[in-house]
Formats: sequence, C-alpha cells, structure tokens
Amino acid sequence: MNEELVNPCRLCPRKCGARRLEGETGFCGARDAVTAARAALHFWEEPCISGTRGSGAVFFSNCNLRCVFCQNDRISREGFGLEVSTEKLAQIFLSLASQGAHNINLVTAVHYLPWVAEALKKARESGLIIPAVYNSGGYESAEILKAFRGTFDIYMPDLKYVSRELAASLSAAGDYPREAVAAIDEMLDQTGPAVIDGEGIMKSGVLIRHLVLPGHTREAISVLRLIRERWGNDVHVSLLNQYTPMPGIEQRCTDPNLSRRLTAREYDKVVNEAIRLGLENVFIQEGSASGADFIPEFDGEGI
Repeated sequence: MNEELVNPCRLCPRKCGARRLEGETGFCGARDAVTAARAALHFWEEPCISGTRGSGAVFFSNCNLRCVFCQNDRISREGFGLEVSTEKLAQIFLSLASQGAHNINLVTAVHYLPWVAEALKKARESGLIIPAVYNSGGYESAEILKAFRGTFDIYMPDLKYVSRELAASLSAAGDYPREAVAAIDEMLDQTGPAVIDGEGIMKSGVLIRHLVLPGHTREAISVLRLIRERWGNDVHVSLLNQYTPMPGIEQRCTDPNLSRRLTAREYDKVVNEAIRLGLENVFIQEGSASGADFIPEFDGEGI
C-alpha cells in the first residue's frame, strides 16, 4: 500500500493532509481502512456497463464532495459502512465475478485508491479477468490517477459543472471544473477510445456522466459543448434525467429549482443539443428514472 499518499493524504484535489494512518480524518471522513456499504450485482447502469448480467458494484463510504442534492447521503456524508480488509475486498471482487458480473464497478473509491488497487492486484492474481470500472464523481487528481495507471480498464466519471460558481455553491469545490477536465484528459490518455465487445459491453474506455439539474439546462449544454470540443467522440456520454429532490434540500440550498424534479422539456432541450453537436456515443434515459426506488439499499449486503 502506497503509504505516502495517505499519510499525509493527498489522494484528491483537496490535498487535505490528514494523517490517516495515525487516526486523523480529513474532509471526506475516510479513515485508515476501506469502508463499504454494499457489494452486489447492479442492473441500473448504462447498457454497456450493466449488460444482461449486471455490474458488480461496490459502493464505498464517504466522499470528497459535498453535493447538496446527493441521493446517497447515508454513505457519502454520514459514512455508513463496514470496514473491510484488502484481502476481503479481493474476495468480494472474485465473488461478484463468479455471480456473472460483466465488470467490477468501484463506486466513489478515490479516498481508498491504494487499498482498492492492492485488492484488485490480489484478485487478478487469483484469476479475476473482468474489467475494473472506476466510477467517480469526477473530482480527481490527474497526478494521482497517473500514479495508478494500468489499474483500471474503464473510467466512468461525472462531469457535473463547467461553472466554478455552481461547483462551489452546490458541491463545495470551486476548482471542480479544472480538476475534472484534467482528470478526464488523463483517463482518456490511459484507455484510448472505447472498446465494445460483440455483446455491447464496454471493455475499456471513458464514459462521462452528466446529471441534468432542474433549472440548469444552460450548464448542461455548456458541459456538452466542452465534451465535444475537447474529447469529441473518443468518449461515451450519459445524460441522466434522474434528479430526485431529497428531504431537507430546502435547508441545504437556496436554489428553488432543486426542490423539484427535472421536466421532460428541460431534458429534451439538452438531448437535442447533444444531437446538434454531433455527439455519436450518447446514452439517453427514456421515461423517468427519478425517485427513491432507484436508490440502492445501503444495508451492508455483500460486505
């Protein structure tokens, strides 16, 4: 395990300096051991990730962002989860593969990168052959990702904002746009354009997600234009319409739009811009995918 990256901690752009191996916790709240809240087959990702057999999703606890609209507060902010050793984590990966998972889907793992990389190495030495997906909020350090080059086959980052002001007010990370763009540059440099097999399953590549927020279609369109100008069709894009206002959002945020769901008209406006821009590899959600039914049950299953 790469101790100098976590003691003091500099795994993410905050570089908070917490001496985690000595018991300190930083902004994200992560300690000196991996904590995870769920490990199970997940069927609600994009078709090239979930396929027909599901994605082997491991949901890690804690987060380096503070999104006021987060749907996973129980694990991201409150830190619910169970501690797991690297040996046990490797066994979890192998168990998910034995259940038929198309890939190992590492959800919000930035603050556990050294441990996760070690667990993947152990699992691969024991026969794991399916791709590893780095599923990220996008607030990543390109320098750190470079240090783990060769660890992940697929990167699935969010690109939440191009506006520093919006990133600061909604996720407490004003430098998010700069850091996310640099990180995606590094991700694409590592994987190259996507490789899709005969079943339509991604084997390597970058899939950028953007959650369209109600009242913020202009921001979503700016994100799409950035993607088109910087990475073109070398990346896949997923436009999400599943924004769900969580209880207490009115107290955490002064933006009244975030107290409602996205309208079909708003989403269609963003989709039409993706078409106009000539983005070819775009996933679009049909119907509504919002609501508590689409939020996984974080109950320690599989950990």
